[in-house]
Amino acid sequence: MASAGKFQVMTLTDAAADRVKELVGNSDKNAVGLRVGIKKGGCAGMEYTMDLVEEPKAGDDVIEDKGAKLFVDPSAVLFLLGTEMDFEVTKFRSGFVFKNPNEVSACGCGESVSLQAADLNALAR
Repeated sequence: MASAGKFQVMTLTDAAADRVKELVGNSDKNAVGLRVGIKKGGCAGMEYTMDLVEEPKAGDDVIEDKGAKLFVDPSAVLFLLGTEMDFEVTKFRSGFVFKNPNEVSACGCGESVSLQAADLNALAR
């Protein structure tokens, strides 16, 4: 449970938590979780990044949800506030999907997004 006054940056659906646990469990490294971040790239300007974490970095925001552990890159926190991470399997692809309230637009293929920083004043209300 998040402490009073501090809300969790991201949440995971059951499917996403199960997939994170599966990736960590099947890793041939000593992974402890998955790091989520953003980088410049793609046709819409930004892409989500995900890497297995063996050693947490100072400043990472650590999220434990449904038995899965995420580490959020400090530079991505403001862009990911309020995001729900899901895992979908469709006829054409399988992968993590981000339902992000800070998303301004996305490219047609859904691989890159345009994000704005969360409005902390609006969240405090």
